[in-house]
Amino acid sequence: MGDATVLFLFAAVFFVLGGFFIVQQQSCAVVERFGKFHRVAAPGLHWRIPFADRILIKLSFRINQLDVSVETKTLDNVFVNVVVAVQYKALTDKVYEACYTLEDPEYQIKSFVFDLVRAQVPKLTLDDVFSKKDDVADAVKTELGKPMSEFGYGIIKALITDINPDKNVKAAMNEINTAQRLRVAATEKGEAEKILRVKHAEAEAEASILHGKGIAGQRQAIIEGLGQSVEGFVRQIPGARASHVMDMVLLIQYIDTLKEIGAGSKSNVVFVPHSPGNVANLSEQIRETVFSAQKISENDDQH
Repeated sequence: MGDATVLFLFAAVFFVLGGFFIVQQQSCAVVERFGKFHRVAAPGLHWRIPFADRILIKLSFRINQLDVSVETKTLDNVFVNVVVAVQYKALTDKVYEACYTLEDPEYQIKSFVFDLVRAQVPKLTLDDVFSKKDDVADAVKTELGKPMSEFGYGIIKALITDINPDKNVKAAMNEINTAQRLRVAATEKGEAEKILRVKHAEAEAEASILHGKGIAGQRQAIIEGLGQSVEGFVRQIPGARASHVMDMVLLIQYIDTLKEIGAGSKSNVVFVPHSPGNVANLSEQIRETVFSAQKISENDDQH
């Protein structure tokens, strides 16, 4: 076998092997022959004619994300920076359009997003931009989907990932929010203090009522005990008058009270009027007090 034959065989093997190429999953390859579109190669092993066919591009069908930052102005004249995340992918049935229609798909998507956001956000106030950001994102997706579909790309989702007002506006918004929260806290604190005071007043009033009822009950018990003692004394001693017996009982109570004052008081000297006239006057005052207490107790029982 001559050298020419070996060289020919070597060139043939190189020619055949050099034409094989592999396309990965979730992608395709666009093959041109002599500069003209020839075919689309699906995932797998393929062969092309060396020097005649060339792989123009390997196009991925995976979802890509493009973040677009747009500065615009709201309806209430506040400048904001809106970040829109656009998720897109090449359409499997429009590979030709995706390869030959747009020179730079990302630049084209950015242009559409800029135009759409600057058409939507100026219609809204700053608060509405935050509360209706999903509506703006849906509008971007809808308006962007149709033209990009003609170019071979499908818009999967459009998301507004960030809204940044001017730093001075941010500071003002934080101050307003802080003031509102402080006002609510002050209102709640005032209501709590009001409830505590009302409950305290109600407790004091109820305690006073119970204290008065207790005193009235105590006096009623004393009156009943004195009445039984007087009745027993009159039955045992014929001719004794109830008024005289009552004076004697009150005098005993008076003397017992003086004894308690003398035993428990920290004072060295206690001046007490102590004459027969004063004792009679004291007896009359005690009787009036006891009868008044009895009357109050009867009125409480009626109510």
